[in-house]
Amino acid sequence: MKKVTGIGGVFFKSKNPAKSKEWYEINLGIKSDKYGHSFKWRDQEYQSTECITQWSPMAEDTDYYHPSKSEFMINYRVDNLEALLLELKRNKVKIIGEMQEFDYGKFAWVIDPDGRKVELWEPKGESTL
Repeated sequence: MKKVTGIGGVFFKSKNPAKSKEWYEINLGIKSDKYGHSFKWRDQEYQSTECITQWSPMAEDTDYYHPSKSEFMINYRVDNLEALLLELKRNKVKIIGEMQEFDYGKFAWVIDPDGRKVELWEPKGESTL
């Protein structure tokens, strides 16, 4: 079973997300909306599939990373999130909350060995199940 298929996003805390977004746009050309920037690319295996990797500065006091104390969180694109969660449970990986489903995919969260919250995302329509 494929597990991680790529990076879905990088999220990091910022003292001033608006100022960070402005700095990155002026200096590195990364234009942002209220969430950050979505880098678009094509899947190597399925060239017709347009994919995104999200880049998001977040408020320093965000609780989105809770219970992690880390300054950042990585979102991994995964194949077949439900099967992966069953495997992670068998491996006694700490799973945070319940899987959630939105119109753009399924999400779940786990804690890595360093106590960092990791977001797992199965984009809508990409599972090989």
